[in-house]
Amino acid sequence: MRFCMVTTFYPPRHFGGDAVYVQALSRALVRAGHHVEVVCSEDAYVAAGGRARPPVAGEPGNGDDDGVVVHASRPGNPLGRWSSLWGHQTGSPGPIRAALASVLDRGFDVVHYHNVSLIGGPAVLGMARARAKLLTLHDHWLVCPTHVLWKNGERACDRPTCFTCCLRSRRPPQLWRYGDALPRALADVDLLLAPSRWSARRHRESGIDRPIEVLPLYSRFEGAEGAPPPRPRFLYVGRITASKGVRALVELFADLPAFELTVAGDGDSREALAREFERASNVRFAGPVDEAALPALYAGATATIVPSLAPESFGLAVVESFASGTPVLALDAGGCGEIILEAGGGIVCRDMASLGDAVRRLATDPGLRDELGRRARIAWQSRYSASRHLADYLALVETRLAR
Repeated sequence: MRFCMVTTFYPPRHFGGDAVYVQALSRALVRAGHHVEVVCSEDAYVAAGGRARPPVAGEPGNGDDDGVVVHASRPGNPLGRWSSLWGHQTGSPGPIRAALASVLDRGFDVVHYHNVSLIGGPAVLGMARARAKLLTLHDHWLVCPTHVLWKNGERACDRPTCFTCCLRSRRPPQLWRYGDALPRALADVDLLLAPSRWSARRHRESGIDRPIEVLPLYSRFEGAEGAPPPRPRFLYVGRITASKGVRALVELFADLPAFELTVAGDGDSREALAREFERASNVRFAGPVDEAALPALYAGATATIVPSLAPESFGLAVVESFASGTPVLALDAGGCGEIILEAGGGIVCRDMASLGDAVRRLATDPGLRDELGRRARIAWQSRYSASRHLADYLALVETRLAR
């Protein structure tokens, strides 16, 4: 089959798990004998705060990425970053419409949309000519202008006050959200894919009435064997921003000097937190970690911690940790808790105090850690492996094409 993935960001120029998933799925489809093209925007990456840099030999760009054909708009577009702002504010592709249409009008079997917020907005959902059109709900963009249900830039959303929330979060309000642009665009999408039951339920409760199927994401890693650390060692992997709860996590470990914490990733809070907690010798800010090094990092941890304060649609770090047989401790925020409870591969905590209790339990009870890790590994093998995901994904696609 012929697939086209439409996504604002694509590795290596990206900020999070949505782009990682798109690349992993695209490569898996190519290995299975399918043709895959990806449309993405490097202009949007720069507009969102990424650093512009020339292509490096061997990196994905315009051309080939392990058999995936990549169409990436480059910084240098006559309107540059303003094309992304246009899409954000008007909900339409504007100056990049012709470039998008030149790819989307090629008659693919499947066009699969991902994060399209800065690559045409809702209007791009109606541009494709394909037998089946899918949209994965990586975050909460359909129902939240900030994407992450993080109210006023300071706390989890309790009720929608979107216009004032945008202003207080230092984001320009999107007036297209107050008309019928989104419902009209979604009418052209055949199926929404939710990574968790929580995400599907949250979107339905917010008025999204298109068909939704739950398709969990998966670990791109098969895991690694790890020796028990010489002293309790815990791990955070992800973006370092306010909604991810990293500050509270580092504060917790600053008061637990007998236990190590490695913070792997980047984000707008990393440098400030590293300076503030430089005297906490048990806390290490590792910065961005190469993909090849992540499995061993997971395997060498007592547990991976997901301290998100805003609800997560899924949580790739959870299943990546499971693949290495490492349990996960998480706050009960969205889909992460659902994964952990179903697997029995960790502990879901109601607040930071109970998370601290869970850290102490695993640090002092290796038998509990081993049992939770065993369950985590079983869950990865049975539910969150690449082979299982690809089989489930293609089954959904074939069912849709048969209609």
